[in-house]
Amino acid sequence: MELHRVVVTGLGALTPVGNSAKETWENLKNGVSGAGPITHFDHTKFKTHFACEVKNFNATDYMDRKLARKMDLYAQYAIAAAAEAVKDSGMDLETVDKDEIGVILGVGIGGIHTFESEVAYYAQHEEDGPKYSPFFIPKMIGDIAAGQIAINYGFHGPNYITTSACASSTNALADAFNLLRLGKANAILTGGAEAGVWPAGVGGFNAMHALSTRNDDPEHASRPFSASRDGFVMGEGAGCMMLETLEHALARGARIYCEVAGVGMSADAYHITASHPEGLGARLVMERALKDAGMKPEEVDYINVHGTSTPVGDISEVKAVKDLFGEHAYKLNISSTKSMTGHLLGAAGAVEAMACVMAVVEDIVPPTINHEEGDEDPEIDYNLNFTFNKAQKRIVRVALSNTFGFGGHNACCIVKKYE
Repeated sequence: MELHRVVVTGLGALTPVGNSAKETWENLKNGVSGAGPITHFDHTKFKTHFACEVKNFNATDYMDRKLARKMDLYAQYAIAAAAEAVKDSGMDLETVDKDEIGVILGVGIGGIHTFESEVAYYAQHEEDGPKYSPFFIPKMIGDIAAGQIAINYGFHGPNYITTSACASSTNALADAFNLLRLGKANAILTGGAEAGVWPAGVGGFNAMHALSTRNDDPEHASRPFSASRDGFVMGEGAGCMMLETLEHALARGARIYCEVAGVGMSADAYHITASHPEGLGARLVMERALKDAGMKPEEVDYINVHGTSTPVGDISEVKAVKDLFGEHAYKLNISSTKSMTGHLLGAAGAVEAMACVMAVVEDIVPPTINHEEGDEDPEIDYNLNFTFNKAQKRIVRVALSNTFGFGGHNACCIVKKYE
């Protein structure tokens, strides 16, 4: 069976460093941190007082007020990113066959704010009996973002979400890619969204000792691969990409950013939250993505690593890269854009895949910020090029993006220059 080639034709983003794909990419190249004091709730009694929040977001810029009230913030973010990606694709919605266009998103937590507020309201009025909003369930459930986007545009193709913690949106991208190359649709809007910066989210991760507590210096708290890293910085937002079969894109004269070359998936099968200490699952997922793409390790120019700024995770991923790529590992550029965006959880893979797309388009590798001289971890090999603190120009023909999630879920995608 001949497989279809799959290309990227539209980008949309709403992140802690930009309210569009273009603004996000410019700030990633320039090493801008999105971290600051939490504004969504009173953080004073929490261990962590900061996060990477989306700034100056107004839902009514993307939908009417009545609809916005029926949607959790994560779904509002998804609608915003989707709107930009659809517009950026240049797709004429009056002429395309909407029966052949799908929506597949990754969501890690979903409507946590809705769940938290509704349960809290019931607890305060328990003596009067249940008093839940009729929109409680449709606002809370994770799949509703994909459903709302399909309703908005009339897309009748495959429609669902993937949930694999922080690997969710890379899994969504992988599913979209596989369905397209099998000819199950002409185009699929894919990506992810998350809005977990709420008391339950921050408090839950604090209880696990997963978050940084560098409260006196939030902008420098996310510092992957540095010895003083003390946990990840929570982020929020959304990223969407329009993927199309090459035939469909060419037939409508679309502008093509790059080609999706391959995807990989694996499981650590080791621990509910910790990565395998030797990076076995991480190595396997990259190996599978390369095999799927028909590529050799030495063809990769740039890896956007999972790189969360956690003590164990950063080390295991470095081990995986060195083990798989061998001597070529020292010719790669490696960077963690989480040093700027924070960890967008279920949306992380989508935003980081977009960074890989733009690295391929512009031949620029965004940096890993916040590394200081003298802050070296003896377990990390600094002969590797972590692209510390400043973007680097180089030819990027092939870029690889890693995302790993609680439960041992690993997902990887590879993009390459379109030829």
